[in-house]
Amino acid sequence: MKKNWRFSILILALLPAIWLANDMIQRNKAELLWGYRPLAFFLLVWVVLLLLPPFFSKKESHVRHLLLSSLSGVMLGVGFPDIVPFPFLLFAGFVPLLLVEHEIAQRQEKQRPGLFRYAYNTFVIWNIIATYWVANTAFAAGIAAIWLNALLMMIPFALFHRTRKVMPRLAYAAFMAYWLAFEYIHLNWELTWPWLTLGNGFAEFPMLIQWYEYTGAFGGGLWILLANVLILKMVQAKMAKTSIPRKRILQLTALVLLPAIFSIWLFYTYEEKGTPVEIAIVQPNYEPHYQKFSIPESEQVKQFLQLSATVVDTATDYLVYPESSFGMVATDEINQYEAIRNLREYFKNYTGLNIVTGLNAYYILKPGEPHTDAVRMVERRDGPMYYESLNIAAQIQIGQEDIAIYRKSKPVPGPEIFPYSELLFFFKPLVDKLEGTTEGIGIQKERAVFDSEAGKIAPAICYESVFGEYVTEYIRKGAQAIFIMTNDGWWDNTAGHRQHLYFGALRAIETRRGIARSANTGISAFINQKGVIAQPTQYDEPAAIKGTVLFNDTITFYVRWGDIIARIALFCSIVFLLNVISKRLRVKYSH
Repeated sequence: MKKNWRFSILILALLPAIWLANDMIQRNKAELLWGYRPLAFFLLVWVVLLLLPPFFSKKESHVRHLLLSSLSGVMLGVGFPDIVPFPFLLFAGFVPLLLVEHEIAQRQEKQRPGLFRYAYNTFVIWNIIATYWVANTAFAAGIAAIWLNALLMMIPFALFHRTRKVMPRLAYAAFMAYWLAFEYIHLNWELTWPWLTLGNGFAEFPMLIQWYEYTGAFGGGLWILLANVLILKMVQAKMAKTSIPRKRILQLTALVLLPAIFSIWLFYTYEEKGTPVEIAIVQPNYEPHYQKFSIPESEQVKQFLQLSATVVDTATDYLVYPESSFGMVATDEINQYEAIRNLREYFKNYTGLNIVTGLNAYYILKPGEPHTDAVRMVERRDGPMYYESLNIAAQIQIGQEDIAIYRKSKPVPGPEIFPYSELLFFFKPLVDKLEGTTEGIGIQKERAVFDSEAGKIAPAICYESVFGEYVTEYIRKGAQAIFIMTNDGWWDNTAGHRQHLYFGALRAIETRRGIARSANTGISAFINQKGVIAQPTQYDEPAAIKGTVLFNDTITFYVRWGDIIARIALFCSIVFLLNVISKRLRVKYSH
């Protein structure tokens, strides 16, 4: 009977997965996007894999543990922005998995294959539900983002499980420290994929997280982890058929409500500061897979100018265009590039107007100039030419020849950087085959701020707006507002571009800076210093909007101190690990 039940579910998952795979292949041939199909496909494939050996076991406890770990994955995935508007699921998202871990630890089973498969199940489901849309960029990228990221999430959980055996009383403190330390490292290494940082989960509800101006997103992560541990203790008490201590209930109530109440108070009492600056934003709406890089640039410039004309007047201080609006252009010849000459000619009577735009560019190295990992070479008649491919933001001031340039410096792993290429050199043929990059793009060590008579702005390009402490580097250099230039159409009309928009609200709260956000297609908008989104455009529609952003000079606690919570967690993690190692060594050499 059990075999028939398992076989039936296997067939019910496998058949639609095969149909979806074929449908996605056909749509790709017809140059049609996939939308939500990767979500259904990945979930069905994962169900099939769960029911196959060696993942499936005939032990009586297996199905229960599998269901509990799956519940954790669903709660964590659904709790993230855009699936359903209920981030409070994150407060208990780890609880079912922690129950599984506790039961396995009590039975003194080996970590593998027992705990590993259940924890990995949780993290795969979480990644599928929250980030399935990455597959719309490239199918291989979606697989890597989901299954590799889930594997990396196993590291803090495995360390926690190992620490429990040595320091059982501090097990859950270690769990929180390891998880926050992992998130911090994940923000700062080349293989970075910080989309699922726990504190991002409340991005859709800025009213509840105004205190991020003190703690940053890691304060939200700590909030979530503490709630999970308290709820776990209550569930364990209930399962043991003992009464839940009143103290525990009060602790949980205070933990959830006090930060929320404080935040709501901040939301209604905070007064935006700064000098009003008029900004226009253009969303040209070119689908990046099949339109953006195939339509003649001259036609695209016409679209930009037509949209700009509807919102720009003599009072406009800034006109913001999205990432990769024009190019490929040499960095020392931007003013001679036809698209830029057309912009200057069209707006020649708007003296003082600042056009901030994304450009695809390249920099030609001078003889004797040191080479970076991103340097490429082409043969010319007069010898080899060495250059770097760039993703840049440029500020073009009407009436002035000088152009300020900023190089995107948080490249996306895969399309913009080959992480740890010297160590993982054997993956280069695979990266080339999957249309990734082995050279990467040229970056710069420090942030650059664009200065003008209207003020100073932070030119954040796409992926960079996900990194809280990284954005504070602009602010410490004097940026009074943040301009986000992005191209979110790679992900189709799914959760990805909306999540990216919400994450911008976190940066507004952390820095108390207004944001002007220009997307090629996706959602362009203004975000005020409280993280409230205004004038959001529609997906897949050309648009132009105009608004006022307050340019603020105030430095928040978070800008001054950054991710201090994460650094404390990293220090605690090192202490925990040293204790685990020392105790295991004492046990080993005492025999």
